[in-house]
Amino acid sequence: MKNNVATGAFRLNSELLGRLLTMGAAVIAIISVVSIVSFITVKGMSTFIINGVSVKEFLFSTQWWPDRPPENGGPQVGVLVFIFGSITIAALAVLLSAPLSIICAVFMAEIAPSWGQRFLQPSIELLAGIPSVVYGYIGLSLLVPFIRDNIGGMGFSILAGFLVLSIMILPTIVSVLTDSLRSLPREYKEAALALGSTRWQSICHVLIPAARNGLITGIVLGLARAFGEALAVQMVIGNMRKMPTSIIDPVITLTGAITMDMGNTPMGSLWNNALWSMGLFTLMMSCFFILVLRFVVRKGGVAR
Repeated sequence: MKNNVATGAFRLNSELLGRLLTMGAAVIAIISVVSIVSFITVKGMSTFIINGVSVKEFLFSTQWWPDRPPENGGPQVGVLVFIFGSITIAALAVLLSAPLSIICAVFMAEIAPSWGQRFLQPSIELLAGIPSVVYGYIGLSLLVPFIRDNIGGMGFSILAGFLVLSIMILPTIVSVLTDSLRSLPREYKEAALALGSTRWQSICHVLIPAARNGLITGIVLGLARAFGEALAVQMVIGNMRKMPTSIIDPVITLTGAITMDMGNTPMGSLWNNALWSMGLFTLMMSCFFILVLRFVVRKGGVAR
């Protein structure tokens, strides 16, 4: 009897401890998110509230002279060049990586034999685990000289940036799409084959359309990572603050500019506030990607 009472009390205490731990972790996560978003919002709005820079000038001007003295026209903090660089490189990386990811995911989920899946799955996971500085160093050592010697320009370019990024986001899209394809009911494929479809027709006309939510989710996640990546891209794009005219011209991104200048600007100055505003814009873009993702998942009726 005493043993049963002791066992029941131990289970009750364990359940209570588990609830407290999980609830505490959730509260810490919520407080962290709210604190970070609030801090970046307050710091990012300083450019417009304290320094009086208009949102239109900040977003749509290419004039970036944050330390120019008043006698020479005064400081200006237009970040259109940075926004253009981030959006261009991220979009081109997704355009290149998405088709390759679809082909790779279909091969892993539907075509590869068991030994192939055992080899490919850890390879994709290893690709996702490589630090971004390694991607950047490989791009700096091999890709930049190759572009300079065989295509033109200095090598540091949009081309080098989106090629490196396309490899970095490929594991994200492949993993999500592969899981989506494997979660489809086998009846889909069997019904298509029973109606006379070939293997490729069943993949192209049945399985991939049925897994479109996973495909869109993977692409949105890949785009979010591409937009927020800083180090690897910064190492191969040249970081030149002017609007590029071709794909082999140097460019600069929002994240690259923040990482290069944040440590060299006095806190509270216009230059420092403008960098925080760029961080706020990057955060808003990440929130936008998350909202798009939630809309796609809800629209597709995917159970979570």
